[in-house]
Amino acid sequence: MADTTASRTLTLDGARKALDAALAKAAEMGIAFCIVVADPSGEPIVSARMDGAPRLSAGIAANKAYTVAGFGGMPSGQWWEVIKDEPSLVHGITHTPRLIIFGGGVPILSGGGLVGTIGVSGGSAQDDTVVAEAGAAAVSG
Repeated sequence: MADTTASRTLTLDGARKALDAALAKAAEMGIAFCIVVADPSGEPIVSARMDGAPRLSAGIAANKAYTVAGFGGMPSGQWWEVIKDEPSLVHGITHTPRLIIFGGGVPILSGGGLVGTIGVSGGSAQDDTVVAEAGAAAVSG
């Protein structure tokens, strides 16, 4: 058994590519978003707050990216389905700092593994997810 593992992470160029694709989708939708592209541990690489995007959305976008990273790539929008039928989880885990349980945080995958995350906030959870998925889809490798 090995004592270490090899890990891959999004490069700055890759993060910019994801950000640019998310910004393009946001412009197409005509909604101002905050977007954070992070490494696999949830630490931001690049971020943007579009003109007119709510200031509070910047922190929410960062927390969506962090949530995805913290649970190995599980999209933030899947959380409600996981916890909705377990009252103790609904009332307990939702007090976890930085955990977001609605859409807008998605993994960035490459070669079958998590290489980064993207969090988007500023629209509905569905709109945020569409923008995040556009950013994630722009990264290959």
